[in-house]
Amino acid sequence: MRKTTSLLIAVSAAALLAALPARAASLDDQQKKEVEQIVREYLLANPEILREMSTNLEAKERAAEEQARSASLKQNASLIFKTAEDPVAGNPKGDVTVIEFMDYNCSWCKKGMAEVASLVEADKNVKVVFKEFPIFGAGSEFAARAALASVKQGKYWDLHQALFSHDGPVTEEVTRQLAEAAGLDMAKLEKDMEDAGIAKTLAATQALAVSMQINGTPAFIVDDKVFPGYVAKDQLIQAIANVRANGGCKYC
Repeated sequence: MRKTTSLLIAVSAAALLAALPARAASLDDQQKKEVEQIVREYLLANPEILREMSTNLEAKERAAEEQARSASLKQNASLIFKTAEDPVAGNPKGDVTVIEFMDYNCSWCKKGMAEVASLVEADKNVKVVFKEFPIFGAGSEFAARAALASVKQGKYWDLHQALFSHDGPVTEEVTRQLAEAAGLDMAKLEKDMEDAGIAKTLAATQALAVSMQINGTPAFIVDDKVFPGYVAKDQLIQAIANVRANGGCKYC
């Protein structure tokens, strides 16, 4: 907190000097120190200004982030919603598509799994597309490749649910155990995991996440709306209903 306050004081002083460029340029070092001291004393007497500054900065950053996401969503809509390599749950021909960026070692993704599964069960006209986005290390990376490879055996949804149902870290060994228990041909799975297409899919998802400023998991997209973080089933249902009520998908 002390470092943050000092930084805000310094920034405030710099901003004050920058607001008067002609006069600031003519100040000597002693005069600049006096100005900074005045600013410091004012902020100490009115500390609520620091909170206002922080709130305003966060609001501006959120607005810039949302603007960047909207622009990226429009530019990359086909890559987000129409990539054939991405696994799907629910109705493949659903009228509204929900995108989820997820990692099998993400606790909030694990919590959200029940919400997504319930959504798929409740709404027979929704399509859920999973963007495998392993950001929690080697175990996550291995699990993501295994999950993508399981598509070729028609077992993605089974393995996906099993990985999220596991109590504890999802490691390479855990993934193998769960895949075998789910009835996958392990020799074929191991071979399919080395397919260059899987590496390409993961790289494409990583690039999309960077472009969309998605820095964590989970993150959801419902047509033209981006929801970073955990989203409850009711919120997803409302977002889907809004898309349908407003004439259907713009992008999905």
